[in-house]
Parts: sequence; C-alpha cells; structure tokens
Amino acid sequence: MSRIGKQPIAIPAGVEVKLAEGNTLTVKGPNGEMTRSFHPTMTIKVEDGKITVERPSDDKFERSLHGLTRSLIHNMVDGVTKGFTKKLEINGVGYRAVSQNGNLVLYLGYSHNIEMVPPAGVKVEVPDQNHITIIGCDKQVVGEFAAKVRGKRPPEPYKGKGIKYSDEHIRRKEGKTGASKK
Repeated sequence: MSRIGKQPIAIPAGVEVKLAEGNTLTVKGPNGEMTRSFHPTMTIKVEDGKITVERPSDDKFERSLHGLTRSLIHNMVDGVTKGFTKKLEINGVGYRAVSQNGNLVLYLGYSHNIEMVPPAGVKVEVPDQNHITIIGCDKQVVGEFAAKVRGKRPPEPYKGKGIKYSDEHIRRKEGKTGASKK
C-alpha cells in the first residue's frame, strides 16, 4: 500500500468539498475555489470530515496514481485554507521590481523593462524593489509563475546577479584571477 496514498485528508472547518461524477472534486474555502478531475480508476470518498483515496488493484500504473491523487487533493485543501507563497530575491546593481496595476514590472539590465501579467488567482506583492512575493491557492500555478519570473534573469555563478528563490543557494565559481594565484 502507498505510504502517502493511504493517509486520509482531514477537511478543516470552513472548507466545503463536493465530489461530482467522473471523479471531479471541487474544494471551496476562505481563499477561493478549486476544481480538478482525477483518473476514473481512483476511488475518492468524502465522509466523516475526511477524504480518502483508494485504488482497485496493485497494478504499477494504479500504484503510481494513488499517491499522486492523494497529494493533489491535499494541496487543493491546503491551498483554499492557507494558500501557497513563493518568495524571490533580486540581486544586481540597477535590477529592481515594481508592481503596477497588479502586474509585475522587472528592470533587469536589458534595454527594455519586462512586464509580466500574473495568471488568474495569483497575486504579486513587491514589499521593496529587491523582493517579490507570489501568492495563490493553486500550488502548481504559483510555482510555474515563480519559475517564469526567475527565468527572465537566472542567477549567474560568478557574482550571483539575477533573480533567485529566497531559500535557494547559488554555487559560486572563482573568477579568472582566483585560478592563477597559487
């Protein structure tokens, strides 16, 4: 049995869960509403304030879906209650970020500024010009948008300039002068 898949998911107070035909689950909470369809072989049960996921057999494909389905449902419940955040840092002289009308405008040393429109359900906060916070209830969408922002100027290994996640560690390289000194 899957260690993750067999664990029940507790439904917190203030969260409404509906299971429709075709394994379509709708979770509604204080942060929003999420709907997702799951593979028809998985059996999803909503009872006694808990959500459980069961698989019909020990087939390799169904074993792989078991833990995945449970994790996706757990992320939906967490997203509508707590939400997900990604924090980014900008390092480099003249590099900065600004929030204008809900959009993110990046100045990253290019000849033009980069304006990024966040997807629906995602909010971008810029507490100061060197930090970006991306907030939303869908973990996948938040992570994907954060990766797109980071991809506009990934950190380079020599001076560490660029956009990085706040918990990311950049492996630094020695420059040319460091290699010649012995």
